[in-house]
Amino acid sequence: MNNLRRFLGVVWILLGPAAVIFMLSQAFAKIAIANTKVLAATDEATKALASAAKLNVQLQWGIIIGIFLPIAFGLIIFGLYSMKGEYDRN
Repeated sequence: MNNLRRFLGVVWILLGPAAVIFMLSQAFAKIAIANTKVLAATDEATKALASAAKLNVQLQWGIIIGIFLPIAFGLIIFGLYSMKGEYDRN
């Protein structure tokens, strides 16, 4: 069982950065889509609505990344402790 905990420590260490990379790629993709909608707007009313939607997307992703970034770092720390054997039972 202790070997399983150490192996899962490696999984947690790899899962933390993978989650951060995935979240950042999704955030950049969604913000780019919102930006293209602003650039494609033709009149002022549509441009104002599209820029407000872009601001909402940026705010949402800022909150999501701000919350889950410490969780991802916690996964890395948890994995390091697990690899060191801090959770082993005798």
